[in-house]
Amino acid sequence: MKVVILAGGYGSRLSEYTKVIPKPMVLIGGIPILRHIMQIYLNQGFNDFYIALGYKGDVIKKYFSQLTNNKKKNIFTINSKKYKYKVTLLETGKNSMTGGRLKKFEKIIGKNDFMFTYGDGLANINLKKLLKFHISHKKVGTVTTVRPPARFGALTLKRNQVIKFKEKFQLDEGWINGGFFVFNYKIFRFIQSNSTVLEKKPLENLAKKNQFYAYKHYGFWNCMDTKRDKENLEKIYKKKKMPWLNKK
Repeated sequence: MKVVILAGGYGSRLSEYTKVIPKPMVLIGGIPILRHIMQIYLNQGFNDFYIALGYKGDVIKKYFSQLTNNKKKNIFTINSKKYKYKVTLLETGKNSMTGGRLKKFEKIIGKNDFMFTYGDGLANINLKKLLKFHISHKKVGTVTTVRPPARFGALTLKRNQVIKFKEKFQLDEGWINGGFFVFNYKIFRFIQSNSTVLEKKPLENLAKKNQFYAYKHYGFWNCMDTKRDKENLEKIYKKKKMPWLNKK
């Protein structure tokens, strides 16, 4: 099954790094987060990757060129010690929005289901269970939903006195888009142009038409939106190595 990864955005909230490299190439433990994401899929048997390029796409091209001599027209076949996988790089426009980038893959996908995610999120999601759930409900799309990590400790106050402090690691209520989608080809009917934001009208309309289901993930999940997020993932990597590879 094909895995589409968005890797073309500006990553403006991580400008400390993205002035010179695209966000998916920011390092976690000396490894681009894009490779960490691919490793999640590889560990569970998915090895056919399609990466949507945009901002500073040449950096990603150069990176994969250095991994193998087996390449043809931005298609790379890579043999590592553990895996053999294919990476296809596709220019999707410097200023295209998320839906516009995905739309570029319509002919490549054909009339098939496919995996889809962003180039900045890590999770120990069981991808085969996600796929099985998607197939079972027979709708156009499935999104993985997660509990958002809490960014701050919780305090209980009495006047100006702190009487209780608890460091919160995850919110107890509410679900957010955690990436890691499965779609069938009909999703392309909901995307109009390069300027279409996937998370607005396309997904809103899917929901209105009862064609959108949520797969709840209770395990590890973190995204890398800011420098603080990046530093947090570095700490997690050092302490637990790569918890996102221990599927839930």
